[in-house]
Amino acid sequence: MDASTARRVVVRPALRTIRGRLDWASEQFRRIPVRWRIATVVILNLAFITLLMLLIGSGARAIRSAWGDLQEARRIDRLLASIENDAGRLQTLIHRYFALPNEAVLGEIEQRRKALLAKLAIEQEIDLALQNPARSVTSVTERFMLGFDELRSVRETISSIYENEIRKPASELSQLYAVVETAMVDRSALVAPSLGKSREAFSIFLVAINDYYLTQSVQAQREASRSIEVIQATAPVMVDLAETEFQRAALQALSERTTALRAGFGRMIQVLGMQNRLLQVEIDGNQAVMATVIQEVAERVRAKEDAAQQRLDQTLRIVFVQAVGIAGIFLAIVAIIWTLIARSIRVPLDDLAGSMNAIVAGDLERPPSGLTATDDIGRMARAVEVFRQNAIEKQRAEHDLVAAKDKAETALDHLRETQQNLVEAEKLAALGGLVAGVAHEVNNPIGISLTVASTLSRRIDEFAGDVERGELRRSRLADFVQGSREAASQLSFNLQRAGEMIQAFKQVAVDRSHADRRSFDLAEATDQIVASLRPTLRRAPVKLEVAVPPGIVLDSYPGPYGQVVTNLFINALTHAFPDGRSGTFGIEAVQEGDQVLMTFRDDGIGMNADVQRQAYDPFFTTKRGEGGTGLGLNIVFNIVTRRLGGRIWLSSTPGVGTTFRIVLPLTAPQDPGERQEAA
Repeated sequence: MDASTARRVVVRPALRTIRGRLDWASEQFRRIPVRWRIATVVILNLAFITLLMLLIGSGARAIRSAWGDLQEARRIDRLLASIENDAGRLQTLIHRYFALPNEAVLGEIEQRRKALLAKLAIEQEIDLALQNPARSVTSVTERFMLGFDELRSVRETISSIYENEIRKPASELSQLYAVVETAMVDRSALVAPSLGKSREAFSIFLVAINDYYLTQSVQAQREASRSIEVIQATAPVMVDLAETEFQRAALQALSERTTALRAGFGRMIQVLGMQNRLLQVEIDGNQAVMATVIQEVAERVRAKEDAAQQRLDQTLRIVFVQAVGIAGIFLAIVAIIWTLIARSIRVPLDDLAGSMNAIVAGDLERPPSGLTATDDIGRMARAVEVFRQNAIEKQRAEHDLVAAKDKAETALDHLRETQQNLVEAEKLAALGGLVAGVAHEVNNPIGISLTVASTLSRRIDEFAGDVERGELRRSRLADFVQGSREAASQLSFNLQRAGEMIQAFKQVAVDRSHADRRSFDLAEATDQIVASLRPTLRRAPVKLEVAVPPGIVLDSYPGPYGQVVTNLFINALTHAFPDGRSGTFGIEAVQEGDQVLMTFRDDGIGMNADVQRQAYDPFFTTKRGEGGTGLGLNIVFNIVTRRLGGRIWLSSTPGVGTTFRIVLPLTAPQDPGERQEAA
């Protein structure tokens, strides 16, 4: 015996033993109602949840304390980072403002200054271990802000010097240059070269001083210094070369204003140097110190944050281990009990599912198991048994229903075949009446032609006899010629009339027997149909009026159209004018855009509401037993709405008459057969 066989020999009995014990336990559980079995699992789950909540609650305080410390450290860290960021931004704005004064920048500086001062109240928000570094941050920040105030004072001094000691003397110098040039009579005077040189240096000085004021550029400072030196050097020379006393006085004033301008320029250099030193010491230096102090505080905060994080992690690990241990014990207990309860429910339900599947598959011979059980599943098994019995009865009823359905379908097929035969008979009957009427009409001209031909033949014989006997006279020859002409004229007229009638009948008959689509003139087609119907009018005192204008061309089906006109006319003769009643039947047509409105009107006895409601129903007729089939108007409705693609309305008043209104498109829709051929 190999190892695998030995394992099977040992394992299989053990599995059978376990399965047997599970079955026994499941049977014991089946004595308990299902709702109580489920409630047992719910109670165990609630006990587990309660114990777990108690365990979590015991560790919640430590977790909240560690989490609070962690959140506080993170909040202070974010606050310090925000202070450092605001201080750096404020430093940048201060440099920008002193490089290029701007009210918008100054407003933003004041706004950020207030926000920074509000954030500096941090000593009361942190613990004792961090209060001393926090006070250092506050002290450095306050020195930073005091330096800004001192810089603003220096900046105001610079602005005052520029306005009063630079711009004002420069304006006066410009006026003095203009006065000297105006007083100079001759442009070639001795003072002219020095004046031009001085004026050029003054222009360069103005540009350089403005550049130096705005940008503190060293190059601009040097350029301004050179220019003012040139102005001062040329001023005494110009005074000595003055041509008039007025010119000399103006040049002396120019020399004095140049001296004042140079003094203001020197003061500006001195104050701007002071501004730059303040920027470096009070702004940049304090900001660097602030960054260092903030970094020190941030490191302490991060150390505290790491300690809080470690305490939180440790607390979470303890809670997790305890929760997993208790959860494992409870889950094992719940799993065993749930397995037994699930087996006590699942196995019977699987048996019931098998029984239901067998019933659905048509196997009604196998009853469900567990019919004698007292629990809910036993009641379900007994309900399934009732369902099985009902399915057996339903199967029997379905067999009977299928048989009845087959009989009904057979009867319906026979009925449809009979209906189709009646429809064809109705069409052939209409065509037969058409043939009979045309035959009667054609008979008259042909009979007259035969009479004329026989009379002409007899006269020819008599004329030939006179010729043979030699008794032909001139008067006799003239009579024979005149009679022959009259006979030929009558023959030609009557035969032409018969030919026209036969041609019209031929066109109508072809259209009736072939439902081909073609273009046709509505008035011409209607006249041909009416010509075939007129013989019928001789047997009834009914007047036929047609008002169809020529030129209405339809791309449609003339055969079905003729069937509609014929059926409406015969229907009127049969039902509107019974017992030889006289009246009028009218046909009218009016083109409206791409449609034509046709009206078929009679002044007969009319229809009541019940007859109008059923007029188009197949096999409905008021002449049952008198030759009526009830298909005439049904055929009209089907042809108009399907083949011709139109619409039809019926209105009738008893004692007044009946009107059919039909709207037909000038181009009929294609039927499925035509669409397939076109494709």
